[in-house]
Amino acid sequence: MIKILRIAAFATVLVLPVTASAAKKQYQLLVDGLACPFCAYGIEKKLTQTKGLENIDIDINAGTVTVTMAKGVSMSKAQASRIVKDSGFTLRAFTKLAK
Repeated sequence: MIKILRIAAFATVLVLPVTASAAKKQYQLLVDGLACPFCAYGIEKKLTQTKGLENIDIDINAGTVTVTMAKGVSMSKAQASRIVKDSGFTLRAFTKLAK
């Protein structure tokens, strides 16, 4: 009985990191200059070209862009900064959100 419990515990330890790393990742970008729907469209247009992007939520009033990536795909701060800069804006902050 004890041997079975040890095997089950060991299997759980092996599977848990794989499951956690496969979860969807969500990031919040704080963007300077995000002031109107046209601005939001410019950033959205660039972000939709990102491989693995699943969802974009833009809050013009807060100046934030929340990005959800597909399972197993992540976004780096450098990648987010480049996308925002290519859209004509400045990335002020990049935060990985707990999901």
